[in-house]
Amino acid sequence: MTIMPRLSRRALLQGSGALAVSFSLPAAAQTAGALGRDLGKTVAIDEVDGFIAIGADGRVTVYSGKVDLGTGLRIAMRQMVAEELDVSVDAIALVEGDTALTPDQGPTAGSSGIMRGGVQIRQAAATARQKLLQLAAARFKVAADSLAIENGEVRTASGDKRAGYGALIGGKQFDLKLDPKAPLKDPKRYRIVGKPLKRPDLPDKATGRHVYVHNFRLPGMLHGRAVRPPAIGATLTAVDDASIAAIPGVRVLRRESFLGIVGEDEWAVVRARREIKATWSAGTGLPGNADLPNLMRGTSGTADETVASQGDAPGTLAGAAKVWRARYYWPPQTHGSIGPSCAVADVRAEGATIWTASQATHKYRPHFAKFLGLPVEKTRLVYLDGAGCYGMNGHEDAAADAAILSQLAGRPVRVQWMREDEHGWDPKGPPQLLELAASLDEKGRIAAWNAELWLPQATKGLPNIPLLGPAAAGLQQQDGLATGLISQNADPSFPMPNLRVLVHWLKDTPLRPSNIRAPGKIANSFAVEGFVDELAAAAGVDALEFRRRSIAEPRGLAVLDRVAKLMNWQPRPSPNAAHTAGKLMHGRGIAYVHYKHAENHVAMGMEVTVERETGRVKVDRVVCAHDCGLVINPDAVKNQVEGGIIQTLSRALFEEVIFDRDRVTSVDWASYPILTFLDAPLVVVELIDRPELPPVGAGEAATAPVAAALANAIFDATGARLRRVPMTPDRVKGEFTHA
Repeated sequence: MTIMPRLSRRALLQGSGALAVSFSLPAAAQTAGALGRDLGKTVAIDEVDGFIAIGADGRVTVYSGKVDLGTGLRIAMRQMVAEELDVSVDAIALVEGDTALTPDQGPTAGSSGIMRGGVQIRQAAATARQKLLQLAAARFKVAADSLAIENGEVRTASGDKRAGYGALIGGKQFDLKLDPKAPLKDPKRYRIVGKPLKRPDLPDKATGRHVYVHNFRLPGMLHGRAVRPPAIGATLTAVDDASIAAIPGVRVLRRESFLGIVGEDEWAVVRARREIKATWSAGTGLPGNADLPNLMRGTSGTADETVASQGDAPGTLAGAAKVWRARYYWPPQTHGSIGPSCAVADVRAEGATIWTASQATHKYRPHFAKFLGLPVEKTRLVYLDGAGCYGMNGHEDAAADAAILSQLAGRPVRVQWMREDEHGWDPKGPPQLLELAASLDEKGRIAAWNAELWLPQATKGLPNIPLLGPAAAGLQQQDGLATGLISQNADPSFPMPNLRVLVHWLKDTPLRPSNIRAPGKIANSFAVEGFVDELAAAAGVDALEFRRRSIAEPRGLAVLDRVAKLMNWQPRPSPNAAHTAGKLMHGRGIAYVHYKHAENHVAMGMEVTVERETGRVKVDRVVCAHDCGLVINPDAVKNQVEGGIIQTLSRALFEEVIFDRDRVTSVDWASYPILTFLDAPLVVVELIDRPELPPVGAGEAATAPVAAALANAIFDATGARLRRVPMTPDRVKGEFTHA
């Protein structure tokens, strides 16, 4: 392996553009010793130099702790910086998610890439802009406020004096704290933000030149696979090395219950993993998924928490003439990444470098350091693109597998999971159970709303990454995985006089949980907006009008009105009075969410056709109106909204993890189907740009109302209310047959 020379601070900044590009190339693999401190690069989150460097040629390098998971961050981040510094986006290089070179901005989660990470970097650029003006003012001996910036140059009002960024500061530090109050450019003067500029990564992705972690290689690298037990929680008791003696060039490596195989030839390693004979203890036992909702309902929680309260919902319901009740359930789901997780690790006595598609390299750096027995400052995680996840899939586990095997083998190791690994062993989006009750007043409005939720409290004490690493290494269990803020949006996105949302936090969940796209909010919105539709139908009121009566927020009304216009919505109650005729039943549905009650406003309309004979649902058209404040790149936002809609339709129509007493059994695409091209509907997205407002993330919010709009459309078509997913043909047919 080529060792990167230790660079001076000046050399790093002068070559920053080339350095940033080199990180994506196999030939420029960094080594464990090339840590940020060694490179002379600060990663301080409160310093401009943590985020921005300008080379002698005037090119800008941006260092982002947030990463592009296919969300378009690579172009949006450039646009924000280019706007503040008045440079071309082509003059900006971007380094992402390298713990040695980028500040710790937290995981790329919760649609925070632009909303927090991008805004922070934009503020660093604005601070840098002020410094550049001051440097030019000192050089020209004029007042800074008399100067203008254009195309990476500072000039006097007359234009007789000019200085490029490279001449002013190229190769030097700003030595400046980030100023959170540095003035930002007036939106009226935007030239770059708000434009649908093309993503810089797409040409290489389309032509096969882009380097994903899957095709990243190091000199002297071995291929590795971990051998999983036949049951979750089983421990390794014996290994018969002789069982694979006929396969040349492979080595068996073991640390406690962690069993792995490495070799020069990947196929030989795959064969060896399949053929090795190992003896395992019994597993810890699973309940199976068949009766999971009732199991959750009957389990004593660790604590109860009232997460929303207004007036006296229980008292009002107790005195109501009629109370409507419903139970909604969302099952465990896998991330379903089409490409299995992969990672490369080079672990040495003096330090470790791990190349991973993790969206939380900084967060998990201490964890890797701990189970490898290394100092944190000698443990480096470098982000490379991998398979899509939108939450924590198997990326971190594959990286931990590679790290342990590299440490045991004394050489770099690449680990790529197989399909059965990904579906069987990645952490799952947890199950959610919601029981709702409500009453209406004499005007047909919601008088009281009570929600009880049974949710896993996935914090400390639950299994963590690596999958078998801490126990295998004999280390103390670290903090458990987080499922995200899964109680959010468990109440309607509009005010009401009497409201209570009570969460029964469950100590455990059968399968190792993790955050999955829009954690909790999809299931909660499915229940909430489905139940709102039930109440509208009970009141004999049009579903759109029922919502408009209660929503006072102008932005909420705006997105609902946009969807109504796009759908040519004609007021009438649901279900469709004509649904009983013909072999095909047609329906429409609508749903609305104020995401987290603090961010995006999204309205979703859906048109479906249901086959009477089979119960098969065909989604014909989806219409979405989306307000995320300032839109940085409309194409990137639309891409996110469209992708979120399609993925959530897949989750609502097809996806459920199946498991028995020992393990997950839905470990292939036949047993865990996802939406195909033939299932994809026409998707129409209309963005409401509000440049006067801060941007909020676009990767999650549009997913939240999808399942509710779908269930509402099915109800409109069939008169049957679907309160659990997936909405399979048998389940749909069974419901409308008895409706």
